[in-house]
Amino acid sequence: MSSASPVRDGQRACIVGIGETRYTKRGEQAGRGEWALACEAALNATRDAGLDPRHIEGLASYSGDTSLPWLMQHALGIQRLRFASMVWGGGGSGACGSLAHAVAAVESGQAANVLVFRSIVQRPGSRYGEAGGFSEVPQIDLLAPFGMLMPASMMAPSFIRYMYEYGIRTEHLAEVAIAFRDNAQRNPRAVMHGLPLSMDQYMAARMIAEPLRLYDCCQENDGACALLVTSAERARDLPCKPVRVMAAQQGGNPGWGSATMGSHTMPAAEYGWGNGEQLSRDLYAGAGLSPSEVDFAQIYDHFTPAVLMSLENFGLCGRGEGGDFVADGKIRRGGSMPLNTAGGLLSEAYIHGLNLVAEAVRQLRGESTSQVPGARVGLVTAGIGSTPISAAILAV
Repeated sequence: MSSASPVRDGQRACIVGIGETRYTKRGEQAGRGEWALACEAALNATRDAGLDPRHIEGLASYSGDTSLPWLMQHALGIQRLRFASMVWGGGGSGACGSLAHAVAAVESGQAANVLVFRSIVQRPGSRYGEAGGFSEVPQIDLLAPFGMLMPASMMAPSFIRYMYEYGIRTEHLAEVAIAFRDNAQRNPRAVMHGLPLSMDQYMAARMIAEPLRLYDCCQENDGACALLVTSAERARDLPCKPVRVMAAQQGGNPGWGSATMGSHTMPAAEYGWGNGEQLSRDLYAGAGLSPSEVDFAQIYDHFTPAVLMSLENFGLCGRGEGGDFVADGKIRRGGSMPLNTAGGLLSEAYIHGLNLVAEAVRQLRGESTSQVPGARVGLVTAGIGSTPISAAILAV
């Protein structure tokens, strides 16, 4: 899936369009449904790219999106659907995996223009964050006897181990939540726009699953996001600024399997690391870049400790240094490594991570509401749940 494969320059994949719907609290768009939102995001992405939606030739999504390819074909008037793919679930671990599939389709010539999308409407009976909401997962039998029925309680033990092993303090987690909420105050799309967060508010919030307080957990939202991927050669005829996909890959460390979303039988020595070290090595090698060349990052932030783990796994700081790294303002606007500049899943919206890719594109176009001056290379990571997880490096 890496763009390091022998592909001629004109065939290399790039993102030429992004589209989003309105992001809201969960249930507020239940009357429209996921298919309608997916189509709206798709039309916005094609409009952004300056492309007729009938010329989409491929569709890619993840985590069991309900907007089936034949429905999308009818709704968008797609004339020649040549490629469709679905990345398995594990939370939002496939956010960049679906981009990797689109890149593979474009660079191999299977499809000229591929739409990557994710649409979520969380209504009663289908909430991702509720206890029992993962009852369809086979390994739930390994979790339910211990009361681990929702993502927060499933992942909490590994977060506790991480904090114990490396001296991570509650204040470090708070800094992640507060920094991302600050970014959301400049982003009118963010659900938490107009609702700043203070340290006192953070500390006073109720405990969800120790060590996770309320503001350590991402939101539950309705909305959809889409990306349009095509070749560099075709992008020359479009009006938008193309963003190159330097690498988009799936992977994971050996032995992780269903990991914190399942059996918890990953290697004991890595239990408090989070999954991603091997994927990181493959990703940078595929892009031909090093962590020191990354100007900003959009890190999957379903829970604040996962952000610190990903900073370490993707080489932006050393093992166990995540807490100190965020403590001195590096991840804030104007810092040396700005993170989640639209507010992330914690404060913009939980669209399973695809909105993080959209914000990376916005940064590289120079259009972010928390713009990083001179940004040329951005890292995006997906969820750190079940293997395979995924990540991407984008550049201009």
